[in-house]
Amino acid sequence: MIQENTPILETDRLLLRRFCKEDAAAYQRIMGEEETNRFLPWFPTQTLDEAQAHLQTHFLRFYGLPSAYRYAVCLKEDNLPIGYVTVSDGENRDIGYGLCKEYWHRGMVTEAAQAVAERVKKAGYPFLTATHDVNNPRSAAVMRKLGMTYRYSYVERWQPKDILVTFRMYQINFDGAGDDTYMEYWEKYQPHFIEKDL
Repeated sequence: MIQENTPILETDRLLLRRFCKEDAAAYQRIMGEEETNRFLPWFPTQTLDEAQAHLQTHFLRFYGLPSAYRYAVCLKEDNLPIGYVTVSDGENRDIGYGLCKEYWHRGMVTEAAQAVAERVKKAGYPFLTATHDVNNPRSAAVMRKLGMTYRYSYVERWQPKDILVTFRMYQINFDGAGDDTYMEYWEKYQPHFIEKDL
């Protein structure tokens, strides 16, 4: 049986594993950073108790499912979480990621997300999607490095921040389906449109 803190995926610099309850302080470090969470729907956590509740809601409760692509991103030298990569369990197979600001601009999110994307591909899933706020081009750069391509944009009122956000949706197909595009966001949100020359 895999222990909670045993690496599930390994890259050159990183270990990717399940979060466990003992990671709450490290999780608070990630989720409490204002800049790290600027383009995410939730507000930064303010206390360890808030972080513990958030960790339970967004990670721990999923680990009882047959497949849960929700990883703590850890440096090899200490196996302590500095970020995360997730893939939603819905039809959209949306990949998301976050990293402590201290480790930005080193390619670590891309390295971790590539490992997760490869695992999802090997598991037989036909595609991955990802979305980013138009004001967060760094996230788009990660998506492109994963081989994802822009498909369309849409405007959503994001909760709980209750703000209008224009998102760009990216996708990569693993099943040879070419330009097939996941259309849920296009159909659900207005306005929607395709931007040129991105």
